[in-house]
Amino acid sequence: MQLGELVGLDRLANKKIAKTEIAGLTADSKAVKPSYLFAALPGTAHDGAAYIDEAIANGAAAILTHPHWQKTFPNSKQAQITKTPFVVENNPRRLLSHLAARFYPHQPETICAVTGTNGKTSVANFSQQIWTKLGLRAASMGTLGVVSPESFIPLGHTTPDPVRIHQILDGLTLSGVDHVALEASSHGLAQYRLDGVKIKAAAFTNLTRDHLDYHESAEDYFYAKMRLFGELMEPGCVAVLDTDCDVFGEIEQLCWARGLCVFSVGEKGTDIKITGIKPTVDGQTISIKWRGQSLTIKLPLVGSFQASNALLAAGLCIATGADASKVFNALETLEGVEGRMEHVGSTADGASIFIDYAHTPDGLETVLAALRSHTMHNLWVVVGCGGDRDQGKRPQMARIASDFADHVIITDDNPRTENAEKIRADMLAGIPDGAPPVEEIGDRSQAIAKAVSGLTSGDVLIVAGKGHETGQIVSDQVLPFSDKEEVMRNLQQLGGGNA
Repeated sequence: MQLGELVGLDRLANKKIAKTEIAGLTADSKAVKPSYLFAALPGTAHDGAAYIDEAIANGAAAILTHPHWQKTFPNSKQAQITKTPFVVENNPRRLLSHLAARFYPHQPETICAVTGTNGKTSVANFSQQIWTKLGLRAASMGTLGVVSPESFIPLGHTTPDPVRIHQILDGLTLSGVDHVALEASSHGLAQYRLDGVKIKAAAFTNLTRDHLDYHESAEDYFYAKMRLFGELMEPGCVAVLDTDCDVFGEIEQLCWARGLCVFSVGEKGTDIKITGIKPTVDGQTISIKWRGQSLTIKLPLVGSFQASNALLAAGLCIATGADASKVFNALETLEGVEGRMEHVGSTADGASIFIDYAHTPDGLETVLAALRSHTMHNLWVVVGCGGDRDQGKRPQMARIASDFADHVIITDDNPRTENAEKIRADMLAGIPDGAPPVEEIGDRSQAIAKAVSGLTSGDVLIVAGKGHETGQIVSDQVLPFSDKEEVMRNLQQLGGGNA
């Protein structure tokens, strides 16, 4: 593709460079190949303009950057020598996303996005499962990677960089996939990674504290997520909202103002209204009203929050054209998502063990409250907090664990570059006076072993925080570690347990 065709002639000061051939796009100077366009983007820690020389040396045919790059890096020798074409844009991040959409022009006919603090992965995965059950070729993209009918692609981020997003969407379309549900993280939305994606419907799960190590405030975090409804979606598209979310009214007003159709789900829902939830041995029975009709759904998933996730997924599918009766039938066949309230196994005398990705105060409270109704005796939790992340939630996490569980073990999560002992101390500071004793076992493997060995008949254990992850980040290393494998190994050592 030629540069003029890619960026538009109006952005080129010198029209002679319009025929410059562009063979690829990247914001990573080390990934630049001959004839690539290099996007030198400003960041929180580094400015991509510092790598312009390196990109040109690697063969970059054009540079996309911000207007102040020369003031920041006035000694860019390669740019002066090679006279490489520059495209200067006030918001180069957003432009890169639109360039990626032009360079990789194919997108599935139906794309749904899911944002919110907790539940994004489950809603996206459930949507894919429902579509697949209905005979459609569907995929999901997010924390668990890209899952499609023929392949799995691991991703480094919940919402990858825009070039990767559009490359994946293009490839999925060419492989015959016509329905995609993707997770829209606050980072991805704030950094314009999803701009250029043609979203037909989007769901909002909930809003609680998270990522305040990146966002300046809770309001900034919320506004980042609102870009999905306030800027990315076109009038006439559908917003599927959980009425039980504290900010439902605010989001609903924004959607109506933008000309979006609102599809509401929840106890106060006008489209799918939850009239009752009854826990069962292996799931729950949900009573709903749909267009005046009372229906009962046997959902094979534990936790009322999973009912909300499943019905939001149902809303996305119905809002984009699927037959409602078939969608509700498909809910009864849903399988749990990896690392999300995943039942790993049981001890010989019947104690159940789950793992979950819950790494926020609200997420932890939600899973503990959900499991309480399935606990005959004692509820156990093993939990830690990540390093180099929001420190304010650490005491909150420990307090919630102490309030909801009978036995609490505070352990390490992903310490990263922080002192793990200090992270645990920050958590323990949240334990209120007079609360039952809380154990501190830094070694996560030992903490899980202690919890599994202490279970008795009727107990339930939740190992929280890492879910599907298969590594533990310590300093600058990722050490092999899986909560699921640790639980299964301990069950096997005890003998008689099943996993």
